[in-house]
Amino acid sequence: MLELIVFLCGGVVMILELTGSRILAPYLGTSIVVWTSLIGIILASLSIGYWYGGKLADRNPSDRSLSAIILISAVLVAAITLLKEPVLDWLQSTVASFSVNAILATIILFAPPSIALGMVSPYAVRLRMQDLRTSGSTVGRLYAISTVGSIAGTFLAGFYLIAYFGSTKILLVLAGALLLTSALACARGFMAVRAVLLVFLVLMFVVADVNEQRQKQQGIYSVETRYSHVKVYPSVDETSGRRTRAMVTNPKETQSAMYLDDPADLVLRYTRFYRLIHHFRPDTQTALMIGGAGFSYPKNYLASFSHARLDVVEIDPDFTRLAREHFMLREDARLTVYHEDGRTYLNRTTAKYDAIFGDAFSSFYSVPYQLTTLETVRRIYHALNDNGVVLMNIISSIEGETGQFLRAQVATFKSVFPQVYLFPVGNPEDVEGVQNIMLVALKSPAPPSFRNENPEMNRYLSHLWKKPVADDMPILTDDHAPVDAYMLKVIRTL
Repeated sequence: MLELIVFLCGGVVMILELTGSRILAPYLGTSIVVWTSLIGIILASLSIGYWYGGKLADRNPSDRSLSAIILISAVLVAAITLLKEPVLDWLQSTVASFSVNAILATIILFAPPSIALGMVSPYAVRLRMQDLRTSGSTVGRLYAISTVGSIAGTFLAGFYLIAYFGSTKILLVLAGALLLTSALACARGFMAVRAVLLVFLVLMFVVADVNEQRQKQQGIYSVETRYSHVKVYPSVDETSGRRTRAMVTNPKETQSAMYLDDPADLVLRYTRFYRLIHHFRPDTQTALMIGGAGFSYPKNYLASFSHARLDVVEIDPDFTRLAREHFMLREDARLTVYHEDGRTYLNRTTAKYDAIFGDAFSSFYSVPYQLTTLETVRRIYHALNDNGVVLMNIISSIEGETGQFLRAQVATFKSVFPQVYLFPVGNPEDVEGVQNIMLVALKSPAPPSFRNENPEMNRYLSHLWKKPVADDMPILTDDHAPVDAYMLKVIRTL
């Protein structure tokens, strides 16, 4: 029975860690800072648990005490469902440092149950150990079984649980599993505590289900995918008063939006700057877009270029499903969607395009560094036809520390493309303000015009950055691309 107990507790640890990333994501994103905080704090907590569990086991080991430890861990896991929102809201309003925020959130929410779970294995070893001559094999066997449980929990969470259940329900299931495991360790005692916890778990599960149904009736959908936490909700455009539907995947950011009265019209200002393709390559016939999300610009592109084809590479198939269900993405013979990483697609494709649009950097919380490097830019260059154009959205400032990522990206593109231009979407005169910036790279060395007969194009072209961009940042490579370090400086200004 002890083997089963350490297996189950080992699995719970890893499921808790992976679920923790989804709990933090709506408030802190999924950057390497968040993952470092989660992994580091949980490892430290397990170490404390190993130490204290072993110390406790040497005093007066019993099945009842082991059961109590597991029951305490069940209570602590269940408590996260009540604490997560008030704790994260409080930290965001009181702690200015992003890194400190991530560390404190992990300590408060996940350290206590991790310490309790860490106590289980050394305590189980002490209960199992009957003969010092076989102590080594006993320790090795139980810790191996615990590790196998952690491996199983990792795959179960990553491949199934997170993709199909919300984080609250996963926590409740984990607490329930620990409650049963506590009974396996010792069925006697703690009956009142177990009964109260069981009732709490059932009620919380019902409440979570009722809240989910109520939100759906209000047009709000909260979805856990394999890659992110996604929220779809109704809204109103403050400028025009038109009703919209929005998609959010990171804190303080709207990933996609759609006007309900015209699904192909563009709500978010930065997406309108992709229409500069009408100026730089008005005869485009084939295009690639890396990053689909709610498919805002792909719909506009297909409506604007009636005979053109568009390939969209979107790593998350659930984004495409949500776009079809909530953002009026229709089947179109001219549209092909590939569900894979943009870099792997560029590595293998032999297709040639007139234009390549990049919208995978639409979050400063988690920039996919593999799409920023020299090796990627070279593949983009080779995937373009002659006179091909790249339009890439970047969130950054131009000067100062918060502009380091942009300047590194400009240096990387300039090492491959003969012409690179910037169009700040917000204030074209703001040098240190963080904003969306459209990077335009031309494969042709022929200087373009920056005037157009179309007033809309002229509005976008008037945002051209005419000053030199400082050449003070290194070219990004697969070997060294400190994108997270650059973006952390942006996050600290928020």
